[in-house]
Amino acid sequence: MIATQRRRTWKTALFLMIMLASLSPVAGLGGAQEVEENGFEVGADLTIAALLEREIVGSEITFERQLPDGPSYAQHLVSYLSEGNKIYGLLTIPFGDVPEGGFKAIVFNHGFIPPASYRTTERYVVYVNTLASHGFVVFKIDMRGHGSSEGEPVGTYYSPAYTIDAIAALKSLQTLDFIDPQGIGMWGHSMAGNLVLRAMLIEPDIQAGVIWAGAVYSYDDFTKYRISDPSSSGVITEESPSRRRGRELRAAYGVPNSEVPYWRAVSLTEHIALLQKPLQIHHAVDDPVVNIGYSRDLVLVLEENNKLHEFYEYAGGGHDINSPYFEEAMLRTIAFFQKHL
Repeated sequence: MIATQRRRTWKTALFLMIMLASLSPVAGLGGAQEVEENGFEVGADLTIAALLEREIVGSEITFERQLPDGPSYAQHLVSYLSEGNKIYGLLTIPFGDVPEGGFKAIVFNHGFIPPASYRTTERYVVYVNTLASHGFVVFKIDMRGHGSSEGEPVGTYYSPAYTIDAIAALKSLQTLDFIDPQGIGMWGHSMAGNLVLRAMLIEPDIQAGVIWAGAVYSYDDFTKYRISDPSSSGVITEESPSRRRGRELRAAYGVPNSEVPYWRAVSLTEHIALLQKPLQIHHAVDDPVVNIGYSRDLVLVLEENNKLHEFYEYAGGGHDINSPYFEEAMLRTIAFFQKHL
């Protein structure tokens, strides 16, 4: 408990120092006072300040069922706890002896898939196979409300729930004696780009992050580019938890706009000074779902703030960066994790 309190105090102090350093003498301090006085009765849990204060914990990992082996690794259906919800996932473990210090590991965060049709062992099979075949433990988690995972599928743009699930997965991996507890990274696709960057701002144990075709970093970009996902048509209803939460926030604070204190408080790019670990970004120019402008705008902020990053654009491949671009993107991803984990 003492160690946890010290850690939270350190994170809060770092946040305050960075924010005070970045504020202008008049407009910035006024915004900070407004945030403190307002308290954000709606959606306060999504603000970076609130997440820095939050204690996110994992649990022991329960091995539920052994699945058929991959070419060079074992596969298991496992579970862990996140905010009391039982969350399931696919855990791959390389064959052979455990390296000195433990295996490097990747928390693998899926993009949007209709929750009712989500299956643990479907989708992203080639992605997981490629990473696992290069010696990483890969933990592809089923976000709350997906498959057999408990909880509501509230999305990631208007709720911190999936971010908490991902960090709790990392904390749970750290309990395994064959994992290097300080050798864990995160990978995210599409909506999970938002998740990965938010998690990296608030959790120092994420050693490196990789984002493919990610979206929504400033929230101004959400207003500018929107998202066109045909897979959500007829699936995400107006009464779904994610849509309901989005309506509540827009009713309280208007459309996303960083001139508004609330949207500034939840913006990832407004808090980019908190990013301390390297980030790699991949995006196809012809992505029909997530406009490449999301990544280009993020990269401009990373460059302006001298953050360690790599950015790769692909002439084709669409939203999933399919072949013939997939292979190059994956090799770059593997090399990045090998270097930084």
